[in-house]
Amino acid sequence: MSSSKVGLLSRRGFCLCCVGATAAGRWLIPHEAFAEARGIVSLIKDSAAASPIVTHRLRNDITVLEGSGGTVAVLTGPDGKVLIDAGIAVSRPQMTKALVDIGADPITHLVNTHWHFDHTDGNAWLNAAGAKIIAQENTGKYLSRVQRVADWDYNFLAPPPGGTPTEVFTGERTLKLNGSTIVLRQYGPAHTDSDISVTFVEANVIHVADTFWNGVYPFVDYSTGGSINGMIAASDANLAAASDDTIIIAGHGKAVGTKAELQEFHDMLVAVRDAVSALKRQGRSRDETLAAKPTAAFDARFGNFVIDPGFFTRLVYDGV
Repeated sequence: MSSSKVGLLSRRGFCLCCVGATAAGRWLIPHEAFAEARGIVSLIKDSAAASPIVTHRLRNDITVLEGSGGTVAVLTGPDGKVLIDAGIAVSRPQMTKALVDIGADPITHLVNTHWHFDHTDGNAWLNAAGAKIIAQENTGKYLSRVQRVADWDYNFLAPPPGGTPTEVFTGERTLKLNGSTIVLRQYGPAHTDSDISVTFVEANVIHVADTFWNGVYPFVDYSTGGSINGMIAASDANLAAASDDTIIIAGHGKAVGTKAELQEFHDMLVAVRDAVSALKRQGRSRDETLAAKPTAAFDARFGNFVIDPGFFTRLVYDGV
């Protein structure tokens, strides 16, 4: 993978499910990527270490930071900086500068939207900087032990001291910080079974993390409870919670999205799920389903990121 390609992917929200590319331009599935390169996690860390942080200032003192794994949101104010997701630890210098540029408030709270490395690897340094870490119960469980993700062919070690949540919850948790009501709400199994949304009520801003990949095909982590039907259910819930002027923060792809873009993502998921399911019911094998190109109508819009049409088709096939 060229350095320019790595930088581009990182700025758009490089994730653990990334794959290498061959000289011919075909995206490799994870098992192939390990043979081709130094491994998925090494590629991601290298990308995050070199990538600049892109800042988007929203409303009501909310800022979005792109470039350190999953999209990070920051709420500033007298109660200190509240971060939604931690990014990747190797980008700490760039993240530190971006956070200082936002304002002088200390870091006091961090919410993890789910357990994946590109959203939690920065936990330890942010905890050392003063952040209380809040997450859904399953995030705490997965971060407390060695966790394997089969589609990445990788075993993740438990994080260093300070890298696990300080407080876990199930269902719903409401915070009152910096004059804002912040509602943390658990999904059912979706991208994983540890996903939550974070709603800034007064600002009408929702961080839906990896239940929404804006303009790109998503990854579904079956190893930790993910579900293609759950991804659709999460999109339904996100749409129901949004109005036309809601700002919707996506985990990957275009970071700052709209309800119309979320609707487009939802409709793609439903159409591909239904097409793949129909082929599978007909007795088509996975290879035969791939050959039928059930994503063809959406590839120009969604197929230009690390989850290519073939990889996404395989994920959906395994989940229907």
